[in-house]
Amino acid sequence: MSNFFKRLLNDSSSSDEEERNTWFAAAIEFERQNSQGTGSGDKSSRQYRYRDQVSGHSRLLNDYFVENPVYDETLFRRRFRLSRPLFLRILHTLQQHNDYFVQRRNAANTVGLSGEQKMTAALRMLAYGMSADSLDEYVRIGETTTIECVKRFCQGVVEIFGPEYLRSPNAADISKLLWKANQRGFPGMLGSLDCMHWAWKNCPAAYHGMYTGHVHRPTIVLEAVASYDLWIWHAFFGMPRSNNDINVLDASNLFANLQEGCGPSVNYTIMGNHYNMGYYLADGIYPKWATIVQSISHPQELAHEFFAKKHESYRKDVERAFGVLQARFAIVRGPARFWHHEDLTFIMKACIILHNMIIEDERVDDNGLVAMASGNDDYDSLGIDGLVEVSRGPISFDHFMATNRAIRDSNTHYALRRDIIAHLWTLHGQGVIE
Repeated sequence: MSNFFKRLLNDSSSSDEEERNTWFAAAIEFERQNSQGTGSGDKSSRQYRYRDQVSGHSRLLNDYFVENPVYDETLFRRRFRLSRPLFLRILHTLQQHNDYFVQRRNAANTVGLSGEQKMTAALRMLAYGMSADSLDEYVRIGETTTIECVKRFCQGVVEIFGPEYLRSPNAADISKLLWKANQRGFPGMLGSLDCMHWAWKNCPAAYHGMYTGHVHRPTIVLEAVASYDLWIWHAFFGMPRSNNDINVLDASNLFANLQEGCGPSVNYTIMGNHYNMGYYLADGIYPKWATIVQSISHPQELAHEFFAKKHESYRKDVERAFGVLQARFAIVRGPARFWHHEDLTFIMKACIILHNMIIEDERVDDNGLVAMASGNDDYDSLGIDGLVEVSRGPISFDHFMATNRAIRDSNTHYALRRDIIAHLWTLHGQGVIE
């Protein structure tokens, strides 16, 4: 009770007993309201709810993870976006990396949430883009706990699986990509390059000008390179939308590794001309570099028209990858609701890693589109000198500048495109490519 009411009740002038009782009742009511508080940050406003997390865990296990679950593998794949073995593989790895996903007892000896519940909540938010409190009724997990699960899950996936599933292609990968590119009529092609934009709904007001482009809403840019099987080999995320694709390319490390001697060493021959750098298919906004091949906007010859048709067809690989990524994980399709840029970076990278893991898990053999070259393929017959080495040694500054000029050489760009056009037209005349 406040000192004011204590002095009031002890005041000798308040001799009337009925008046003293009235003041005493008012003091009790005042203290009760003052202790409860009315603000959203008061402890009394955060009511404890007994969610029976054990029954939620048992229901989840019976639905998906027992020997004869209620929902089969097809429904599991549909709702979780990945297979059950891949789910368990990720969960067990996360539990070894971070005990947050291990079921434990609290100080009151009460069993907490299981790893299956926490990972299910995180994947449902990523897959469906739903609000955090929408999972409470089924998974028995609170809103703030769900948000924490998403953050820890994405950070753990990036830290554990990022070095493997966000890496640059190694020697075997490059040889397989070149093998497929030769089949398509584009020798030396390593993939297609483009940018995707993710709207930021809860962007802080101080950053609105920097992250707003011509669409008049805050947006973050993702630069990516995808191959024919929709595997994303390069992902550079975080640039504000006020930058166009050229600015993003200058800031990314796509060609920085090549300049520093850490990029793939690719050697191939087209129409008798030798080239030692791979290239990516891109649209018209990108610069005329030796490592970027663009289409012809208004072809006037049959050979140019055929080249433009094939170029646009294969350049759509990265567009298809963006579409599949957004279809699998609706959180990157709708406006981002997180406040911090770091959280969005972890979410985007985690979705790309899971996307690549799903592609690896669902690869088919022989006649499947995503089946790459097998160990018995004859690379020599296709004009590829076996497995291509990846340079990792230090280089001098002069070599760095020479490589930088070679990458940005527009003369090589036009010469390469002319050779590709002639090569494609020759294959078309031979009936190899229709």
